[in-house]
Amino acid sequence: MVVLTHPILEPGPTLLREATELRLLPNQYRHPVEALRKAAEGAQGMVTQLMDPIGEEVLRAPGLKIVSNVAVGYDNIDVPTATRHGVMVTNTPGILDDTTADFAFALLMAAGRRLLEADRFVRGGAFAGWAIDMLLGHDVSGATLGIVGFGRIGRGVARRARAFGMRVIYYDEFPATPEVEQELGVTRSELYPLLSEADFVSVHVPLTPATRHLFSSKEFATMKPSAVLVNTSRGPVVDEAALAHALKEREIFAAGLDVYENEPQVHPELLKLENVVLAPHIASASVKTRSRMSEVAARNCITGVRGGRPPNLLNPEVLDSRR
Repeated sequence: MVVLTHPILEPGPTLLREATELRLLPNQYRHPVEALRKAAEGAQGMVTQLMDPIGEEVLRAPGLKIVSNVAVGYDNIDVPTATRHGVMVTNTPGILDDTTADFAFALLMAAGRRLLEADRFVRGGAFAGWAIDMLLGHDVSGATLGIVGFGRIGRGVARRARAFGMRVIYYDEFPATPEVEQELGVTRSELYPLLSEADFVSVHVPLTPATRHLFSSKEFATMKPSAVLVNTSRGPVVDEAALAHALKEREIFAAGLDVYENEPQVHPELLKLENVVLAPHIASASVKTRSRMSEVAARNCITGVRGGRPPNLLNPEVLDSRR
């Protein structure tokens, strides 16, 4: 039996039903740990999503072979504990890179050019004709883009930036190869010089203890008053209270957010501000991408339940220990 904690798109459910008995949990945003623990009893596999906390209580269930996360990130799963209990963990990498990079650039442009403010301005009946100083924003073309986290999605954003003639600098603990830097026309920087130089900052780091609140008061104070912050990575990477203060006090110009520190809640001060674009975690939300993520997660789970090695296995030592 496989437990599906939340609905996924076709062909995922059909693949699972054809391979095994499928149980779908009641539809709610975040299942309590106790509900997930009970669901895991008697299951060989679980297909989970980022709002499911998968820790000791779930992973010790007898017979559980695999937890297949429908996401690239897997900070909701305690992978070391899964490994200790002999449970495989998989994700869906490489599928949403372009879709997320597209959306990061959409947020960058919307925030920099005050697109949502302009939409509300017109809908509210305030538009009385052209004016030279109306809703002035900042140019994207020719600006300096700082990318924090230079993995697949960060590199995708860099490719898009080239079409706008942007100067691109990046910060990552692990430098790209000289060949990649030359191909994308980027230069590596340390974090604080990047923040002080960039007109736009796009964040693409995983959530780890080291990246939690990577952006807080000190970082916003380092940025230009004209700078725009974009976050499509994980919400806790940004200290929302500090961001709200920086936006309110015009320490930075604007922000575009797709993820939040305590999802689905958004810091109430952010909701009051005009100079932030707020999206409901939809960076990968295209029909093609979400369908493919569902398919890959289902196939990962089926392979694991059948005793095989899933292609996106995060803890291969589980299988190595069985040899």
